[in-house]
Amino acid sequence: MKPYISIIIPYYNAPEHLGRLLTSIRKSKNAPPYEIIVVDDGSEQSLSLRAKRSKPVGIAAYHNGARNDVRITVARLSHNKGPAIARNRGVAKARGKFVVFLDGDVEVFPDTLYQIGRVFTDDPDVVALTGVWVKEQKSNAFFPNFKALRDWSYWINERDKSGYYFLFSTRVAAIKKAVFERLGGFDETYPAPLVEDIELTYRIARRYAIIFAPKVRVRHEFEGFMPIARKYFLRAYYWTKLYKRRKKFDPVATTFTEAVTTVSGVGVVLSIIVLVLSYVSHLSILRNVFLGLAMVTALHLFLVRKFLVFVYHERGLVFAVRSFIVGLVLYCIIFAGAAAGRCESIFSPLKVGYRRG
Repeated sequence: MKPYISIIIPYYNAPEHLGRLLTSIRKSKNAPPYEIIVVDDGSEQSLSLRAKRSKPVGIAAYHNGARNDVRITVARLSHNKGPAIARNRGVAKARGKFVVFLDGDVEVFPDTLYQIGRVFTDDPDVVALTGVWVKEQKSNAFFPNFKALRDWSYWINERDKSGYYFLFSTRVAAIKKAVFERLGGFDETYPAPLVEDIELTYRIARRYAIIFAPKVRVRHEFEGFMPIARKYFLRAYYWTKLYKRRKKFDPVATTFTEAVTTVSGVGVVLSIIVLVLSYVSHLSILRNVFLGLAMVTALHLFLVRKFLVFVYHERGLVFAVRSFIVGLVLYCIIFAGAAAGRCESIFSPLKVGYRRG
């Protein structure tokens, strides 16, 4: 049977993650006919060999009880080229009418594929959709839970509802294959998971709406502070380059309000630093600095109020206070990345390796 959807999964040196994802796909219920295409992005060891030697890890985890009518294909790149190229190569092998992109480190729910098929069959005019990753984390550590709640709040509570398109987030997103190919796929000049999803979103949105399907859910376990901070910096850096070409904010990556929130967060941090220095140095500007700090903090609190109220109800006052402080640090990192992007003539282009699971 020809598949209705083709699931594209980029893979790089993370057989445990892939095994969990494939096992979750195998448990899908009422899913439309589908195939799975795993693109081994130049892993150090052959994916097929790894699976045979370490059952039920990797692809073996899927074959351990998989339906006989489901096709799984492995495409291997000669060396590590990044997720944009890997996904494009996967689509080239796809036979389905729609392609579904999943990151290799997520897990689907039993109804995820069913919900994707339902969106497209219920409304034939829908061309592309994006789902959401749930806010629950297995870890009890603060930062993964902060990040999960931060993302959930953005998608569910804070998003600019006046925008007609959403970010085509490759953690879970689907698009009509013919449209994806006509648009030229992901921009292959990006060597890592940077802003290739944002750039493709802009090209899709020129002609089509990307709808948000909240019932299309995946689980995702977030990393610690440093890996996420690095991604924030790089995404801000490269998004600023896109902004320089487009000359406008958008509901996908950064709205004008979000830009002001970032700047106000940096203002709070700078005001605190100046206030401390003024106090230590016994400078007479202490009162003026205090008034300035109060004003910029009030502005920032107003701009992040929805998130803080949300996390307060979810995790309590202490978690909300910690979230506010960590948010300030992340806003400074985002601002630094954006500033680096604006100063392209000073900063040489950044080169990073692909290390997505």
